[in-house]
This record gives sequence, C-alpha cells and structure tokens, in this order.
Amino acid sequence: MFPLLIISGLISLGLIVHCIKTGRNTIWVYVLVVLMTIVPFLGPAVYIGAELMPEWLGSRTSRRAMRGIRTTLDPEGNLRKFENEMQVTGNVASRQKYADELVRLGRAKEAVPVYQTCLTGVFADDPKLLLGYAHAQFEAGDGAGARATLDELIAKNPDFKSADGHLLYARALEAEGNVEKALSEFATLTEYYPGAEAGVRYARLLIRSNQRPLAQQTLKALLDRARFAPAHYRKAQREWLDEAHRELQNT
Repeated sequence: MFPLLIISGLISLGLIVHCIKTGRNTIWVYVLVVLMTIVPFLGPAVYIGAELMPEWLGSRTSRRAMRGIRTTLDPEGNLRKFENEMQVTGNVASRQKYADELVRLGRAKEAVPVYQTCLTGVFADDPKLLLGYAHAQFEAGDGAGARATLDELIAKNPDFKSADGHLLYARALEAEGNVEKALSEFATLTEYYPGAEAGVRYARLLIRSNQRPLAQQTLKALLDRARFAPAHYRKAQREWLDEAHRELQNT
C-alpha cells in the first residue's frame, strides 16, 4: 500500500505542476492535494478526466461530461468567467450572461440590478432581456414585479412567443394570489407546453383550489402522453413525471 501512495503522490505532484504551468484553475491544486491523502490515484483520475481527456478526445459528449465535472468541483467557475467578460467588454450581452448565471446559482437578488442596467436605450424593450429580468425578479421573491415586467413585455412585443415566459407568467400570478387567472393561464399552457412541468404545477394549484377530480384528470393525461413519447422525452422529463406520479397517488 505504501508504494502505491508514493506513486500516487508523485503523479499528483506532477499534475499540480502541470496545472500551474498551463494556467488552469488553481482549485485543482487543492483537489489534488486533498484527494492524494484520501484515496490513491483518485485525484489524478479526476484531473485527467476533467482537464486532459476533453483535449485528447475532443468529442461533444466528452466535452459535455467534463463540463459537468468542472461545474461540480467549481460551481462558480462560469460566474467568474462571465464577470471578467462583463468587466472587460461592458456590453449588454456579457451583463446578461452574468445575470443569468447569478440566477442559476440562486443569487437572483444580485441579478436584478444587473438586468436593470441592461434595459436602457435601444435595449429597453428587448423581449429576451425583459423575460430574463422577470425571471430574476420571480426567483428573488418578487412575483408582482415579475408579472408587471411580463405585462410590459407583452405590451411592447405583442408578437413575442415563449412557452417558458408563459409558464413564468402563470407562476407569477399564482405567487400574487390571483388563483383564478393563474388557473386559466395554466390550463392554456398544458395544451402546448413542451415539458411536463406546466401540467404538474397546474394540478398542484387545482388541488389547492379543491378541484381534485380535474387535477387527477390532468395528471393522468400527462402520464398517458408520456408513455407514448420518445425515450429521450421521458428521460429529460423524469423529475417532473415522477412528481406527477406522486401527486396522483396523493389525490
């Protein structure tokens, strides 16, 4: 066992030197040092898999898998990257990417003022920026603000269509306590929304509104459609389909 620890340590040290010389994220130094003391060869395996294999293989699947590993080890890596881009360029596109990443990381309150700096001049009525701003407001706990922003989006861009925007609008109405209007929007959504989320959220609100038979009908229809859907749909929607099963069992 001792010789293996020595070999593993030497490999880890070599990779630490490689990490520093090639200018990679220095979090790898910490990862390699810590894992070196826990499980032999685990640190080198993770580093090679995340940093070197994508360069060796170059396939889209490999790049996606390695991005997942990087995100797990360094969840704010993209945030730092986008923040640097924003500071260098200062343009609206870089600020939007930074704000979107803040929302994804659960820091929506910080994203709201960033979005406000985007919605000026020629971009004041931009539908995608308004939608992102509304999303940040909603995730920050301001359902009324999100609904007002979406009303503004619709007024200024009457031809703009977005299933996710429509779902956000229904959720914002629900958060405001406008249950009747939210139910109406959810009912429309379930007819065309590409995933299972809208149907599950609609059923939940029906249950809270003491409309259990319609909630059961909605959930059964959703699950029936999923049985005949392609396998990739069921895989992508697994979380919401499982939730639909649980809700149906509890109604």
